[in-house]
Amino acid sequence: MSSKSQRIAAMIGQFRAANLDPHYSGYFELFNRQKFYEAHDVLENLWLPDRHGANGNFYKGMIQLAGAFVHLQKNRLRPAAALLKLARANLEKYPARHEHLDLSTVLELIRHWLGDLESAQFEVNPLAGGNAPKLTLMKSEC
Repeated sequence: MSSKSQRIAAMIGQFRAANLDPHYSGYFELFNRQKFYEAHDVLENLWLPDRHGANGNFYKGMIQLAGAFVHLQKNRLRPAAALLKLARANLEKYPARHEHLDLSTVLELIRHWLGDLESAQFEVNPLAGGNAPKLTLMKSEC
């Protein structure tokens, strides 16, 4: 087992939610703690074996969303915007409610953050204001 795999296995051990893969529930927990790189890493472990499956683009879009916020943390505003656009393109392929997630809310979040970046002409980092986004899973599948 690689050191990256060991690190991820140690992280996901704490993310046991009813009926959800801990890589998936862990993504949201880490994202909401502003550990965007780690969120990307744990979901990538779920995406890699399913990248050509039914949820391949969904997981890819969520990984890209976390990646956009990694770029914002590093003050790389244009790459963040590019990843937000890629995430949007991948997530728009799915129904408004998918995998216990209200995707319409996620797409609105993307629209908002992308709008903030573009309206400030990539001069102001909207994450610098301390208003990091939060993602919430729904209790039951719709």
